[in-house]
Amino acid sequence: MRRRLAKLQVELTRLQTWVKAKGARVIVVFEGRDTAGKGGVISRITARTSPRVFRHVALPAPSDREKTQVYIQRYIAQFPAAGEIILFDRSWYNRAGVERVMGFCTDEQYERFLAMVPVVEREMIVNNGIILRKYFLDVSQDEQRRRFEARINDPMKHWKLSPMDTESVRRWWDYTAAYQRMIKATHTPWAPWHIVPADNKRRARLNLIRHLLDSIPYKKVDIDLPKIPKAQPRPKNATEGLGAGQPIPSHY
Repeated sequence: MRRRLAKLQVELTRLQTWVKAKGARVIVVFEGRDTAGKGGVISRITARTSPRVFRHVALPAPSDREKTQVYIQRYIAQFPAAGEIILFDRSWYNRAGVERVMGFCTDEQYERFLAMVPVVEREMIVNNGIILRKYFLDVSQDEQRRRFEARINDPMKHWKLSPMDTESVRRWWDYTAAYQRMIKATHTPWAPWHIVPADNKRRARLNLIRHLLDSIPYKKVDIDLPKIPKAQPRPKNATEGLGAGQPIPSHY
């Protein structure tokens, strides 16, 4: 699995070079059930790529000012410029998921959102020359519960826990109905949903990255690599080290 991931990460750097050279713009939407592994696959994508090209966007809850804006406005502010790939760790689809289930939006706002999104994705994104890919990572009910239990038992994963997230365990079927409606209403020829079975995290990561690479017609771009120059001669009276400052203790 590690070797396969490493090969895909090499291809991601080639995609990155092509995006920069062509001035391409790419948006990748990651949605899915809680614990499905959205953050994990994003971290594998960004591990060997430039943060200036692959930009991870995970917006917090909207501020009081943002709540008065057009709903999708704060996401549009994150859209890519030339040579950028934006990775949305959850996106405008929050309205059709958590906001719908938890009652954070009205029925009218919800219905307007489902009617609006296909048009926005076509006119503002795809017809504007931006490459759009949408992924939904899906896990089984038993696997979701197992992953939440693992997070509770692992101090390094406690930061991933919140009452809002664990509520998704209790309201599994409410979320199921919401996601079914969301995908049915917003799965279009110009912006289809790609479903990623994610009970096996490692396979899900590989399959998603492979699909992303296969779906974009990038080509390998030759790079003019710099040559390392000869160092300047050492000046008279020059000393090694920085002189001032306090070294940290060497514990390891």
